[in-house]
Amino acid sequence: MRERVRVTGPPRRRAASVRSGSREIDAGTELGRVYMESLLREQLRLALRILGLLAVTVGIQPLAFHLIPGLGDVRVGPLPLSWLLLGVLVYPWLLTLGWLYIRRAEANERDFASLVEEVER
Repeated sequence: MRERVRVTGPPRRRAASVRSGSREIDAGTELGRVYMESLLREQLRLALRILGLLAVTVGIQPLAFHLIPGLGDVRVGPLPLSWLLLGVLVYPWLLTLGWLYIRRAEANERDFASLVEEVER
């Protein structure tokens, strides 16, 4: 009789693993430290860019409604513009930013893995 397998969701993609070149990083050498700092710095820059974009697009909306009182009276169909922007459209925007962040972070990791592999050759 076959053993049962529990399926909890679709298979997930995995980032390419770093096989060669990881010895420098694992051993804690100066070169490995430089590699890791480079990756961390790039990931931090990416996170700050995404947060900046979020702050500019979503964070400035309440300020705009405060500084321009007439915006509060604008209606789009049955909904006030403020409800539409801050209560409805913000969620697809957050999902888009999250998708962009993950896609770019994975690309950074792939670039890092290929860099480490090239140095080993």
